[in-house]
Amino acid sequence: MKSNSNSPASVAPCCLTIAGSDSGGNAGVQADLRAFHAYGLHGCTVFAALTAQNPSGVSAAMAVPADFVAAQLDAVLGVYSIRALKTGMLADVAAIEAIAARIGAHPEIAKVVDPVMIATSGARLVSEDAVESIKRRLLPLATIATPNLPEAEALCGLDPADGARAADAAHAAELAREICGRYGCATLVKGGHGSGQAAVDVLCTRAPDGSFAIREFPLPWIENPVSTHGTGCTLAAALAAELALGRGIEAAVAGAKEHVHRAIAGSYLVGDDCGVLGFAPMV
Repeated sequence: MKSNSNSPASVAPCCLTIAGSDSGGNAGVQADLRAFHAYGLHGCTVFAALTAQNPSGVSAAMAVPADFVAAQLDAVLGVYSIRALKTGMLADVAAIEAIAARIGAHPEIAKVVDPVMIATSGARLVSEDAVESIKRRLLPLATIATPNLPEAEALCGLDPADGARAADAAHAAELAREICGRYGCATLVKGGHGSGQAAVDVLCTRAPDGSFAIREFPLPWIENPVSTHGTGCTLAAALAAELALGRGIEAAVAGAKEHVHRAIAGSYLVGDDCGVLGFAPMV
């Protein structure tokens, strides 16, 4: 029987991750592939950095040269049926420029930009030049951006080290509205730095008439999880998967947040003091 594999109707959607490698398999490209597979989607990869790390920390890191980042993108864009992509930590300005030039030529691909700049601990992860390049080149291309609270403050020109501001949903909504208006992308400010009875992520979208819509996505905290390492990467990757499957922004955020919640609840040990998020199939 003749194969029908070349028929357009038989082509399944794919997702692309442009991020760094985590040798422990908790975060970065490895976490993204786990999320894509949970949604039953094929994942393509572009490595922008290599790290030697485990849950205790990063012991070594190496940026992938910009020309090789570009070569990886050229190998998959326009060849695979990529419906959505996500970007993770990008520290090299030349690589950011190469990425923006190539993904900007594909408006049909939904783009989740996770502007990884500041760790949960408050440590800055990339240079000011890289931050400016992300703001100037990547955010205007984004379908949705997913900063944590300190990253959202930095994108709005505030000092994340200033502890005087309340880490609440109202503050997150102000930041999300500012980023949405400034860069033209839907913005989800993640609630992992908040307090209260629930983790509240705040989404801002903009209507064609220019008005803003704010929606909160609360889910209860999970007490004493085995691991939360890689949750930001996993959320952005799950968002890309939801968008690749044709869901709207609000439905995609709700689905991605539920996926991460289930993954945290199902986290388990894979070594002494080494936990990993659970694999939570969404299909």
